[in-house]
Amino acid sequence: MKAGNTSYNSISEIPDTIPVFPLTGALLLPGGQLPLNIFEQRYINMINDALSSNKIIGMIQPCLKTDHNGSPAPVLSDMGCIGRISAYQEMGDGRYHISLSGICRFNVVEELKTNTDYRQCKVEYIEDDLDEMCQGDDIDRDEVLLAFKNYLDANNMSADWETIEKSETETLVIALCMMSPYNPAEKQALLEAPTLKDRCDTLIAISESHLAKKSGATYGKLQ
Repeated sequence: MKAGNTSYNSISEIPDTIPVFPLTGALLLPGGQLPLNIFEQRYINMINDALSSNKIIGMIQPCLKTDHNGSPAPVLSDMGCIGRISAYQEMGDGRYHISLSGICRFNVVEELKTNTDYRQCKVEYIEDDLDEMCQGDDIDRDEVLLAFKNYLDANNMSADWETIEKSETETLVIALCMMSPYNPAEKQALLEAPTLKDRCDTLIAISESHLAKKSGATYGKLQ
């Protein structure tokens, strides 16, 4: 998997202890590009540390689970995705604008106790994600485009369809998943889908489910 100027061919090339950025609703996928505005001091510290080392951070969603007393407790999701800082801009007031290039997904082994003000985890990687994707042939491109277009139309939303339709199928599926306006649990389901085809099928199912729930939704045809 190529991320910016760097290629990762084996999980042995990636540290198994990483800083993590918990962000609800943010989805980074292998092969995707995620822009982020970093303004909170602990995450500015995290970016400074990453830039001075391997430029790797993990994106993960927080979630609520029940603690031993039966009360909701904020924890990290079980799976996230690491990315390499492939571009960054210093804003002059301490903030960063960065772009993360997705490398591969990971499962959290444990959250570590550290001296940093940002969170760090020991993780296990999904090595299959490092393979350059070539799974577009078994995806019904028109079906996924239609399902997503119908969802956007039903919700009076728009997208840059000229650019979308010029994209390769693998890039298209990744981009549509990452830009999809779905809830955090649905974003997590897209992340956890095992293959690109599964991710595409999940995206279609989520889009059609939202359409079915919305009264008066009109199904159309791609122009």
